[in-house]
Amino acid sequence: MEKKILFPQLGGLMHGGDYNPEQWLDRPDILKEDIRLMKEAGMNCATLGVFAWSTYEPREGEFHFEWLKDIMDRLYENGIYTILATPSGARPAWLDEKYPESMRVDSYGVRAHHGVRHNHCMSAPIYREKVSVIINKMIDEVGSHPGLLMWHISNEFGGECFCPHCVARFQNYLAEKFDHDIDKLNHDWWTVFWSHNYNDFSQIEPPYNNGESSIMGLNLEWKRFTTWSMNDYMKSEIAILRERTPEIPITTNFMKLYDGLDYRIMAKELDVISWDSYPRFHNDEESFSDTLAENAFDHAVMRSMKKNQPFMLMESAPGLVNWHGYNKMKRPGVHKLASLQAVALGSDTVQYFQWRKGRGSSEQYHGAVLDHLGTSNTRVFREVAEVGRDLKKLSDVCGTIIKSKVAVIFDWDTMWAIEDMRGMAQETKNYPKTCIATYRNLMELGVDVDVIACEDSFADYKVIVAPMLYMLKPQIADRLKSFVNDGGQLLATYVTGYVDENQLNFLGGFPGDGLKDLFGVISEELDTLYPADCNQVNFVDGLTGQVHDYAEVLRIADAETLGTYQDDYYAGTPAVTKKVYGKGNAYYVAARLDDAAMKHLFAQMLTNADVAMRRLPKGVECHTRQSDNQCYTFYLNCTQETQTVEDVHGTDLLTGTVINGVLTMDKYQVVVLA
Repeated sequence: MEKKILFPQLGGLMHGGDYNPEQWLDRPDILKEDIRLMKEAGMNCATLGVFAWSTYEPREGEFHFEWLKDIMDRLYENGIYTILATPSGARPAWLDEKYPESMRVDSYGVRAHHGVRHNHCMSAPIYREKVSVIINKMIDEVGSHPGLLMWHISNEFGGECFCPHCVARFQNYLAEKFDHDIDKLNHDWWTVFWSHNYNDFSQIEPPYNNGESSIMGLNLEWKRFTTWSMNDYMKSEIAILRERTPEIPITTNFMKLYDGLDYRIMAKELDVISWDSYPRFHNDEESFSDTLAENAFDHAVMRSMKKNQPFMLMESAPGLVNWHGYNKMKRPGVHKLASLQAVALGSDTVQYFQWRKGRGSSEQYHGAVLDHLGTSNTRVFREVAEVGRDLKKLSDVCGTIIKSKVAVIFDWDTMWAIEDMRGMAQETKNYPKTCIATYRNLMELGVDVDVIACEDSFADYKVIVAPMLYMLKPQIADRLKSFVNDGGQLLATYVTGYVDENQLNFLGGFPGDGLKDLFGVISEELDTLYPADCNQVNFVDGLTGQVHDYAEVLRIADAETLGTYQDDYYAGTPAVTKKVYGKGNAYYVAARLDDAAMKHLFAQMLTNADVAMRRLPKGVECHTRQSDNQCYTFYLNCTQETQTVEDVHGTDLLTGTVINGVLTMDKYQVVVLA
């Protein structure tokens, strides 16, 4: 397992962020000061041109790149490299005026007006043509610049388009998927219900807000099509860059568990995964450590898309953001903690939006390294500069990765299907939150956890947890069986295996597609609990677990009962089971249980799999990055109290402190041991 160095030019980890010099071309004094202060902050990279199209091309066919080349020259002369974005995330007004078909149509069939961003029609031929022109001009001017480190495709892809062109593409997409057989589509979508049969693919419309929304297969396929269409657009940009600058790596920035696109499909086209992290620190709904645990889950999702190399934290806020419900400042010390958490979880970069606050428009108050004050004499700047110094101390970590034996399955198709499912409470389905809680509970047992798709290889794992795997796509059930048969420890929960890839229910009992044989149970009923409803599970080893939201009534075939319900008409019936299958074990948890009960089960699975656990205080994270001959363990105190961890030995790379037995950590402190 050799190191995978993303950017050898840097000689270590990347520290940088979005830089918008086009906003300050009338202030050469500010542009000069920017570079001096970037060096003071320890930054070695800047992302340019994300929203610079109207500066590059203020009128159609009139191009101005001299300022870009000048900025890249000066950055490079000062040891600062450039990530250069294609400017397609926001269009100039002249383009929309002349080519209105570039603007999206919404789900009521209304064409958008010019404005905001990310509102292009991803299918419009003229838009793709104009993007091709501007990208080729950029390559002509700076494509061979020695400071060019990476291409950044557009920015935060998202949204959908219902224009006639996209509708026609959707119909063609469906015809291809269903072998040009409308009867096959009608069968798989169950359109006979409510007399919704189609006679031809040309009759099918997307799920307009004032149109068809009752066909679950249609709703799901529109989501899949939107990903396909956006990916097809992204590939059109990538093709130009690959042909003309094949040596320059390519990324685009993802956004958490964005509901509109299946990022795992888009990830296949990219050289490096990057994403934008904006946790709601210090909120009223959850503990501070739980906020960071969710952020850790998001990092793990991104890391696991290309798990044999580091990922990139492309954007984070050094202070506040301007679009949360409550735009609260990070408290002192939190910026360093969150930044190094990203590194601990596999990122080789810490980057920001943005370098300098703009004077006006939508994001004038969004956090930045430089405030409107314009000097380094601020708390935020000092904390950013401290992170810069720490990243230099951790340069040897660059290129190492996390190798986990434990995985949680999170699936975009399942998320979309559960959102549309009408057999549960609309307010408490919480599929993403359930996956995050599963990740957090495993992480609190001191193990690193990947977050994978059900189509990913299971070969590297000894323990897999599949919360609420409602949809079973082809071959998934057989692969889960093989995993357990070969010695794996698998846990699934309520609402597993209810539907196939088209949202048709399996017949013969849930979990379907043969999984009832793997787990040795059949779910006869799914009970939805009101918040006031109470029940609990009594385990045979004396533990009790609280039930909330959902409880399935099980019929046992050949599984062992580990816990039974205490109350209601299903009192005394199995709630948690285990079946020996081949060399492994298949656990089934029929109810939504509290964290303590789930951690109890996870500990059993880890013990069975011979995966080492370690005792950590609540809110302390431990992550390990490694290569062939190096291992780096990060301890992060994600609480506001002093914490101690036992059996820790080594020298902290950040402070030089020698730890020999007991590690004492102040609030928000990070310790890194080689």
